[in-house]
Amino acid sequence: MKKLVALVLAGATMLMTGCGSTQTAETDAYKGQTLKFYNWGEYVGENVVADFEKQYGCKVISEYFDSNEMMYTKLQAGDAYDVIVPSDYMIERMKKEDMLQPLDKDKIPNLSKLTDKMSCDFDPDHEYSVPYFWGSVGIVYDKTKVSKKDLKEEGFNIFLNQKYKGDIYLYDSERDSFMMALKALGYSMNTDNEKELADAYNWLLQSVQTMSPEIVTDEIIDNMAQARKALGIVYSGDAAYIMSENENIGFYMPKQGTNIWCDAMVIPQSSKNVDLAHEFINYVSSYDAAYDNSSYVGYTSPNTEVMNDLKNNDFKGINAYDPIRKNNKDEVFNYNSETRKIMANYWAKVKIAASNANRN
Repeated sequence: MKKLVALVLAGATMLMTGCGSTQTAETDAYKGQTLKFYNWGEYVGENVVADFEKQYGCKVISEYFDSNEMMYTKLQAGDAYDVIVPSDYMIERMKKEDMLQPLDKDKIPNLSKLTDKMSCDFDPDHEYSVPYFWGSVGIVYDKTKVSKKDLKEEGFNIFLNQKYKGDIYLYDSERDSFMMALKALGYSMNTDNEKELADAYNWLLQSVQTMSPEIVTDEIIDNMAQARKALGIVYSGDAAYIMSENENIGFYMPKQGTNIWCDAMVIPQSSKNVDLAHEFINYVSSYDAAYDNSSYVGYTSPNTEVMNDLKNNDFKGINAYDPIRKNNKDEVFNYNSETRKIMANYWAKVKIAASNANRN
C-alpha cells in the first residue's frame, strides 16, 4: 500500500541483484536458486537483499509495483513470484480467492519476535502472512502556519477551512481520500451505505472546488519537507521522513479516526521456490534485516526490538514512527469490490472537478 521515502531505484521497474564472485555464501543450501520478490518501490533497506544473497548463496530478482491492484492483475495474468508484499485488504481478497499458500510457521521462527500491537484481523493467526511494515494515514502540517487548535477541533475537516485555501495537498488515492471524507463526516471508512458514500463524494467535491488543493502522490514528501504548503494527507512513514528533514513539520492523527494499515509478506500459489521463500520471510523478520528496512524506509517495523530501538533513537520525538494509539474509531480496511468501484468512479469525477476549478 505504501509509498516512498528513500531516494533509490531512479525510476527502474526491475532490478536484478546477483551474488558477486567475490562473495562467499554462509550456506550453500540454496546455491544456484533464485527468489522472485515483488514489492512496493523503494520499500526495502539498502542491504537487505544483498545480505540475504550473500548469506544463502542465492540470487534475488526484485520487481516493483505501485498499487495493490497492479500487483493483483499481474498475478492474475500468470506472472510467478515467490514472495510478495500486499496490503491488508488485498491479502484478505487473495485468501478468499485461494491465491496464497499457507505458511509453514516452523520455518519462520522469527515470527515470535514480531509485535502484537498491530491489528492483523485479515489474518490473525499469520496463517498466510507475516507483517512487513505497518502504519497509519494522518495530516502532516507546518507548525509555523497551521494552528494546532484548528487540527484538534476540525480534524480532517481542516481541509475545508478557508484559512488554508491554496495551501493544501490532497492524496491521489480514492481509498485514502474517501477514508478522510468518511471520517470527517463521522462514518466508518468501511461503509457500504450508498448515501454515506455519496456524502463523502460531496465533501471531497466541496474541498476541491473551494480549497484549490494540489492533488499529488509521492511529490508530497519532498514538498512538505521543504514546507511548500501548510498541510497535506500523508502516510505515517513518509511523515517520519519529512519530520526528520524539517523540525517545523508535525504529524497529527485526527480523533475522528483514521486508517491503520499493515503490509505483509505472503507466498503466492505461483511460487516455484517455496523453501527459499520461507527462508527470506524469516530473514526479513530478523533484527538486522528489520532494522535496515525500517531505519532506511521510515515505516514502523513489526519486529518489537527494532521498533523500540528506532523509536528511542533514530526516530526519537517523531510521533509518526509509532502511530498506534487507543482510539476505537481507527480502522483497518476491509475488502469490498462494490464499494471500491463506487469510490473509483466518484474519485474520477472529483479529479475532473478539481481540474475545472483550477482552470477557472
